[in-house]
Amino acid sequence: MTRTLLNQQGTYLRLAKSGILSIMHNSYFYFSLFTLSFFILSFSSCTSESEDYDQYHDWAKRNAAWFETVADSARTAINAAQAQYGDTWEQHCDWRMYKSLYKSQELQRGIVGDSICVHILNSGNGTVSPASNDTVRISFRGWLIPTTKADGTTEELVFSQSYYGNYDPRTAAPQKACVSSFTTGFATALQYMVEGDDWMVYIPQELFYGSNQTGLIPSYSSARFRIHMVGVYNVGEVVPPWN
Repeated sequence: MTRTLLNQQGTYLRLAKSGILSIMHNSYFYFSLFTLSFFILSFSSCTSESEDYDQYHDWAKRNAAWFETVADSARTAINAAQAQYGDTWEQHCDWRMYKSLYKSQELQRGIVGDSICVHILNSGNGTVSPASNDTVRISFRGWLIPTTKADGTTEELVFSQSYYGNYDPRTAAPQKACVSSFTTGFATALQYMVEGDDWMVYIPQELFYGSNQTGLIPSYSSARFRIHMVGVYNVGEVVPPWN
């Protein structure tokens, strides 16, 4: 009798254990299935959001606002230097604003898009600035305005450069070109530089490519360039070989 009860209890325990394991197995299966489904849906959602994200939205408006901010900084620095130092302000201020030489110097003085902004990093010892039909040797790197990517990181795309890594005048072979071959804003900057100058130049979209898209440069892009003026050669002057 006792043995029979024990056998029955053992059978019940085995059945209960089997049922519990079956439930646990099914629960694990459904949990895994739920987790996989959630992962797939989350991945699909993130992929969709990444595909829909446009880091160049409102590009024209953002570029105009970016240049306005730079221009405000330049004007503030220039006005403060002029107020304090008068006619010698340029000796005490490393900011300049130059109206494009390709625009009327008399009309529309208040239009910020007619000017470039310059932050002088180093002044050279040259005495001659190039004219539009002169030839120059320059090293440069150009950036678009900062953008935020889909993953939240900030990018400032380099769209053109004549050297790689940190600038080294001993190894950075400069580009030789006629001043007039560059965009309006870039050419304007060159015509104020002398040999040895190292400038950070800020160009509004109006003096860059405007509504045209070029290579990595979207339409209505403003730009920032670091320009090293290596040499200036007047029309008819023989340009010596580099190094």
